[in-house]
Amino acid sequence: MNLDTFFKANKIAVIGASRDEGKVGNVIFRNFLEGFDKEVYPVNPNADEVMGYKCYKNVRDIPGKLELGIICVPAKFVPSAVLDCGKKGIRHVIIISAGFKEVNNTKLEKALLSALQKYNIQCVGPNCLGVYSSKGHIDTLFLPKDRLKRPKEGVISFVSQSGASGSAILDLAAEEGFGFAKFVSYGNAINVDESDFIEYLGNDPDTKVICLYVEGVKDGKKFLDTCKKVSAKKPIIAIKGGVTEAGKKAAMSHTGSLAGSAEIYFGVFKQAGIITAHTLEEVFDYVKIFEKINFKPKGRKIQIVTNGGGFGILSSDAISNLGMDMASMSSALKNSLKKKFPPIAVIDNPIDLLGDATTERYRLALEACIKDKNVDIILAVVLSQTPLIEKESIVDVLKELNDKKKKPIITVTTGSEYSEILKQEIEEHGLPCFRFPFNAVRAIKVFLEYYKK
Repeated sequence: MNLDTFFKANKIAVIGASRDEGKVGNVIFRNFLEGFDKEVYPVNPNADEVMGYKCYKNVRDIPGKLELGIICVPAKFVPSAVLDCGKKGIRHVIIISAGFKEVNNTKLEKALLSALQKYNIQCVGPNCLGVYSSKGHIDTLFLPKDRLKRPKEGVISFVSQSGASGSAILDLAAEEGFGFAKFVSYGNAINVDESDFIEYLGNDPDTKVICLYVEGVKDGKKFLDTCKKVSAKKPIIAIKGGVTEAGKKAAMSHTGSLAGSAEIYFGVFKQAGIITAHTLEEVFDYVKIFEKINFKPKGRKIQIVTNGGGFGILSSDAISNLGMDMASMSSALKNSLKKKFPPIAVIDNPIDLLGDATTERYRLALEACIKDKNVDIILAVVLSQTPLIEKESIVDVLKELNDKKKKPIITVTTGSEYSEILKQEIEEHGLPCFRFPFNAVRAIKVFLEYYKK
């Protein structure tokens, strides 16, 4: 199934475009006017113009060929709007409107399906936010940009059954500096479902990591077969909504989904090679490590480098508690470092560079870890509160060594404003950076398990 049009269309009709600020059709039409290079036509039988653009009474009145229809009219008018799109030659629609099977209006949903089938139209929705494509310049999110920050261009794509959950994650991801290729909220999935989008993203050159929020899947076998195939090429990170009885009940009234047994879903995820996240915090942690590191580690042995003894202990505990392997540095490299560092520095695992650590000490320690065949992954804890760590120089060292791509370097920095700025700069230079050691080690474990397959 080729879904390119949903993410790359150039000639688009917004059916239900509105002059009233804040209305769904107003926000969506405005999205396309603010910096996007599209031919976009407003359709509203009750308006002659919208935001200074000629408004058409019916989509069939628009001259020329159209590729995509975005429908945001009341539910009862949606089937006829789809038929009009079909007569116009449009074969792809995004239906934002709600009021179908999720509110037990199965009769209207059947009428909608019949209209789609009559003209062989592919549909995102109904009852959804639709699509955001950073490269393709498609934005049907009806949440204003001053309320929902759009993420920068990147390599993450996110498939979400829920519009609200998806939009909140998207907003936070943008604030955290993650880059997105594509986002789709598919709602009721009337004839294009989560498996179709996952398959598409598996072949999408702009997508490196796929995230999935799912309450229930339409076709279990199709989902399993698709995800098995795609997860062999790209990591899929999924969070399941409706894992409790209360959650299942909420899912039924949310998107009309039968949420099903959480244990069965988690079993299917494992069988399909999907990485399961149990919280949104885990989603962000796992996405981060796969987004930043794009090569397979040679082994599982982790070496800690820190300028804070306590954080070295916490990192060691996390590695042990999560069943990971501590590296044992070679004697030759240990002895070499001992000659260069103060006598009280601890050259073992962790390597403790002490509270008066300088950027040069980090360089020497990290270079030794990269040379050491007994070390596969480096966990660099940089506590920026110590006075001799200079933000710019430590970032330069980390970037220089990371760019060589010899071994994954995962960083941790914890603190307030200064540390947050350091964290942001480290990530902007291509390294994953976590606030807490446990989160970093948990992400490393998932990373290693994915590449173990």
